[in-house]
Amino acid sequence: MHTQAGLIIGGESRATGSEGVLEITDPATDEVLASLPKAGLAEVAEATEAALQSFADWSAVSPYDRSKVLRRAADLMRARTEEAARCLTLEQGKPLAQARIEWASSADLLDWFAEEGRRAYGRIIAGRVPNADLRVLRKPVGPVAALSPWNFPAWGVMQKIAPALAAGCSVVAKPSEATPVTTWHIAMCLLEAGLPPRAISVIWGSSSLISDALIKSPEIRKVSLTGSTRVGRIVAALAGEHLKKVTMELGGHAPVIVAADADMSKLIPLAAQWKFRNAGQVCVSPTRFLVEDAVYDDFVDGLAQAAARVKVGNGLDESTAMGPLCTRNQRNVISAMVADARARGARVVAGGDAIGNTGNFHAPTVVADAHAGLMAMNDEPFGPLALVARMGSIDEALAEANRMPVGLASFAFTSNVHTAARITRTIRAGMLGINHFALGLPETPFGGILDSGFGSEGGIEGLEAYTSPMLVSAMV
Repeated sequence: MHTQAGLIIGGESRATGSEGVLEITDPATDEVLASLPKAGLAEVAEATEAALQSFADWSAVSPYDRSKVLRRAADLMRARTEEAARCLTLEQGKPLAQARIEWASSADLLDWFAEEGRRAYGRIIAGRVPNADLRVLRKPVGPVAALSPWNFPAWGVMQKIAPALAAGCSVVAKPSEATPVTTWHIAMCLLEAGLPPRAISVIWGSSSLISDALIKSPEIRKVSLTGSTRVGRIVAALAGEHLKKVTMELGGHAPVIVAADADMSKLIPLAAQWKFRNAGQVCVSPTRFLVEDAVYDDFVDGLAQAAARVKVGNGLDESTAMGPLCTRNQRNVISAMVADARARGARVVAGGDAIGNTGNFHAPTVVADAHAGLMAMNDEPFGPLALVARMGSIDEALAEANRMPVGLASFAFTSNVHTAARITRTIRAGMLGINHFALGLPETPFGGILDSGFGSEGGIEGLEAYTSPMLVSAMV
């Protein structure tokens, strides 16, 4: 943990904030890691003004030269992987191996958008009359407020910073108050790589206070949020009131349809790996396993055994496979969901309980005989809780998958191409993984439908989200 980290405004890291001090706590030990400055309305005003002043200059830099700055920053990030990964583990809890992957992937994300920003094409439209010249240009939307989550402190904010800067926008980043230092590390790499000092600010503090002020700020023209559906509704309503362009990547409750012809020898290890990755605190984490009757018992037994083998511990221990949950409240929510499942007739076949009195540890848990009456089958269990429900057919599984008003990630495992095609046609989600769980890549769109939000991060869609089309109609 870099104890000298501070708010970044105008290219400088500040040791004091107008709202006092924010204590950062290790979710594995409950120890205070650092006392950091806490931002308030004064810092919001300074940061948004700096973003507005910088926007004119940064957007005027050629995409070619912007790309060079971003690529240098990505190289600096890779050179600092060990320091940054340790910081990420300390403030968020995930195992070091996962922290290293997240940090390296975030550098890849910056690299990809550095290159894609050089290819932000417009188009030419054939005119209806002679001598008509019709062009559509893509222009950067303006200063951006990037509101990022605690579960992926590097990747989550980089999904916003990278395309925004590549498009020519300036950024005010507001990381979660639980995990702010990782974003500080990213911003320092960008500044050292040559990003203009006012092009990025990093401020943290009371989420409601700072987010509200950023969205209302006339300098901010785009708001990007990764968060819960509840928070998304509040942010989207306020942004709409102030006519701000938005991208909303909100909650999910990912179904996994397991057909009778699925390869259990491949599926079960993958299911355990991806379900308990980052202690289940992943918006696209496989959550509702909807398993056809013929393979139900084998799947339940296999997943329960795999869950029992997951080593839980401090993320700094290289042998740890699953660390603590990031917050005590999140652990308590999972415990309450397990208690509700037991009370409503479901079977806890692995785990089920919190671990120890120190830190936010919870055992990897598998609940069998899950049904629609369970709390966890209706509210996203953002933690190490796998729900397994018996399905009589693929149609029944599809009905359950589509029952929820969310539609972020979805998954299906089958060896039948016709079954895969039917699921693809019918499932309601922004993303579908068939026979695998890996969905987040720099070059692919990442986003949901329904209550999971709108807009995409990643891919060309992610870059276009930070631009506005401008028609140029001329008679020549």
